[in-house]
Amino acid sequence: MTHFEKIAARLKDRGLDAMLITSEPGEFYAMGFHGEGAALITPDKTWYYTDSRYIEAAQQIPGAEIILWTTEYPFRKQIADLVKEHGIVKLGFEERYMSVASHTDWTKAVEAQFVPASELLTTLRQVKDADELAAMKEAQRITDEALLEILNFLKPGLTESEVAARLTYIMARKGAERNSFDPIVACGPNGSKPHAIPGPAVIQKGQFVTMDFGCVVGGYCSDMTRTVAIGQPSEEMELVYNTVLKAQLTGIATAHAGVTGKEVHEAAAKVIADAGYGEYFGHGFGHSLGIEIHEDPGFHLRNDKPIPAGALLSAEPGIYLPGKFGVRIEDVILLTEGGCVDITHSPKQLIVL
Repeated sequence: MTHFEKIAARLKDRGLDAMLITSEPGEFYAMGFHGEGAALITPDKTWYYTDSRYIEAAQQIPGAEIILWTTEYPFRKQIADLVKEHGIVKLGFEERYMSVASHTDWTKAVEAQFVPASELLTTLRQVKDADELAAMKEAQRITDEALLEILNFLKPGLTESEVAARLTYIMARKGAERNSFDPIVACGPNGSKPHAIPGPAVIQKGQFVTMDFGCVVGGYCSDMTRTVAIGQPSEEMELVYNTVLKAQLTGIATAHAGVTGKEVHEAAAKVIADAGYGEYFGHGFGHSLGIEIHEDPGFHLRNDKPIPAGALLSAEPGIYLPGKFGVRIEDVILLTEGGCVDITHSPKQLIVL
């Protein structure tokens, strides 16, 4: 079943006559293509509207009628005419992505009841099919290889920015389409900031360096974090690292189809709290990813719903000691009925360079 067909099959259950897709991730999920246009999906047919910049490339989209819109006959007007022609009354739209201004333009142009329906797509996107999983595994393979290569590059005297730039270059050279997010490289005290921005800080002996990075292959993301020591770490550094690793392994062992995000997070967080560092772990254990680097569902306290088989989520506990250092270890795991499969293959034992 194509993604078009999966979306169409859910319309009736949600009381919708059609689904309007205008976001970049929504378009890509539905069609494997993004051309700054709009798609309209009914139970029987799909139309995709785009302009002259993308009309030729859009011909690759299977299962949809591709229509050119022009200044004289813009896509909102064309869709308005189509909605009227097919008697569409309840029209789902992506409220998570549509701006207020865009919503105003659409409701002025199209005579239909606009029904918030982002969840229709986000729920489908939770479970990856074979092609999506293959793309994510390939992206993760490149990310794993990039770590091995960057370990041979890391040394005292380099700046965080130099390491981040090198990671981007390595992944692009190995076939990545782009980064899945701007790499995080944080050394020494900067490591206590989970989303530190690489800058001019110089890596020195005796420091931890945390590297959080990923790439996109076939439109799908990878994500990985490793913290390595430059020179011999202190006893406290080793204790914190081993605590984070134990927490990550505990969370991974707890993960399986049907588990809630809250259960997984609590299992990992207890390990960190029991070691006396509970106040220094402030984020969730992990998040789903796919077309976007952050998707639903997540491993966090707010998620008390069962997570389905086929979902891929990060497993990334951390301890962040202000003014000292931080440690985060992150893999991506695939939830199965019997447990989970870790698609990240980089070593997790403390690496000392």
